[in-house]
Amino acid sequence: MEYLSPLDASFLDVEDEDPHASLAIASIAVLDGPPPGQAEFAEAIRARLPLVPRYRQKVRRVPFNLGRPVWVDDPDFDLDFHLRRTALVAPGDDAALQRLVGRVMTQRLDRERPLWEDWLIEGLPGGRWAVLSKVHHCMIDGISGNELYRLICDTGPKPRRPVADHWRPLPAADALDLALDACGQLVRIPFDQTRQLARAAREPSLAVARLREMAGGLAVLAQGFRPATPTSLSGPLGRARRYAVARMPLDDIARTAAAYRLTVNDVYLAAVTGAFRRLLLSRGEEPDADAIRTLVPVSVRGNDERHLLDNRLASLLLQLPVEIDEPAARLHAVHRRVTELRASHEVEASSALVELAEQEPFAAVSFLIRATLRMPQRAVATVTTNVPGPEVQLFILGRPVREILPYVPIAERMRIGVAVLTYAGQAAFGITADFASVPEADEFAAAIVDEVARLRAAAPRAVAASKPARRRAASAARAAELA
Repeated sequence: MEYLSPLDASFLDVEDEDPHASLAIASIAVLDGPPPGQAEFAEAIRARLPLVPRYRQKVRRVPFNLGRPVWVDDPDFDLDFHLRRTALVAPGDDAALQRLVGRVMTQRLDRERPLWEDWLIEGLPGGRWAVLSKVHHCMIDGISGNELYRLICDTGPKPRRPVADHWRPLPAADALDLALDACGQLVRIPFDQTRQLARAAREPSLAVARLREMAGGLAVLAQGFRPATPTSLSGPLGRARRYAVARMPLDDIARTAAAYRLTVNDVYLAAVTGAFRRLLLSRGEEPDADAIRTLVPVSVRGNDERHLLDNRLASLLLQLPVEIDEPAARLHAVHRRVTELRASHEVEASSALVELAEQEPFAAVSFLIRATLRMPQRAVATVTTNVPGPEVQLFILGRPVREILPYVPIAERMRIGVAVLTYAGQAAFGITADFASVPEADEFAAAIVDEVARLRAAAPRAVAASKPARRRAASAARAAELA
């Protein structure tokens, strides 16, 4: 049986506990026209289905929550159910696309079916069209989302041959089989833990060093959960979502990062910080030092694990320096805080907690997660994620993908989330916001781009951003391992 990890399952728990949350992530690929017909589009996806087994599997809970949920083949899989088609209202501009994305992402995926949908969107300017790929977060993170693009898309204008498909759904295990297998895993847990202790005893100095590192990281992680200064950007969410997009050349961010001798990710986080400062001030609120703490997902995926469709994430809890007015000083503060958090081993500590959950009875882990979710969190105001997109030009049915726009879900009193995805020399910023409480999503997205421009204008004149320096800065975004 293929079990979800506790981290994967936690995204299902969030939806179960929050009736207004939809924990699907998405990306929107914009392509040159003309758009294909529905039958042609369906055949293109069908030709790749054997490469993505999860697309024909659904989640099934184990009775009494004795074990983690499992992936099972869907005997009634119907590709047409997952392929949707729509068109923008004229003139088909960015505003129309963003409204459509907000409406599509507001709706939850059907838990009785495989947890994904592809929407073909017609009516974009210049005869272009788009594919909105919507996948539940329990299936993938940002990095494995790139793997989906590699499997579904082509790297040249000539489509690859269809993949041989011999799929037949495996018979589903009944409730008794699921319960017995889960009980077997429970029996093995003490033996697995004993083996781990034995390995630690063979290398006591290494074990002590790791425990000391983890204890320090947990202490810093715990500090990150202190209640933040209340603002109007945290609070209960409605069901509806807004979506806004801003774009800029990746080279502009790389030049800015090189001028300060910092990373692309530092510049991105500093620009987001500046946008939050503007938003608070526009609402007549004081941007206090403790006002905006962000959850920064960090990929812990090894190079040999990039093909796996699951979540391999740890996290940083970063206090954004919204209290600082001067852009360059804000950038240096972001860099210093990220450096301190990494040195404190907060990422390793959060990763260790995920590993520990794998070795504990799932019922207890799930109960703890759900109990935590029932307590309104007042520590984290937003999520900021940085996803390096596909590194090569992509094609679908011979049409080139011109840009890819990211979407990050929000929940748990976080009324706004920010994602950046880089592809084809462009950085695209996707803003997800609660529809009722954050009507300024468009202004916020534009402010991020403007904040990068302010940083560039304030950059040290004596530092020349040579091409090698820009390349080093651009590669730093990937080295940051943010998902």
